[in-house]
Amino acid sequence: MSALMHVEIVGADRNVWSGSATMVSARTVVGDIGILANHEPVFSILAPSVVEVTMESGEQVFASVDEGFLSVARNRVSVLAEHSRLFDTKDEAAAMVAERVGPEVA
Repeated sequence: MSALMHVEIVGADRNVWSGSATMVSARTVVGDIGILANHEPVFSILAPSVVEVTMESGEQVFASVDEGFLSVARNRVSVLAEHSRLFDTKDEAAAMVAERVGPEVA
């Protein structure tokens, strides 16, 4: 059994997704970050990108996000973005990011 953390992805107008996960991958303005359970506290600015959440079952959740913030503390990861939307595949989420901000950042 993998160690779990609570993850929430929040848009300006709604809670997009929340649940338990084993890993979160995101892009910040200073580079990509991978977060596992018991990660040191982090507060960073998100770059427009795809956030990937891996659940204990191995299933993944993909969310497109624009500028926002990523916070990690006490086994909780919060992704806060003005616009965020879930997709079935990473490619679909990347296409949404490219549509919103340009293909060079997706």
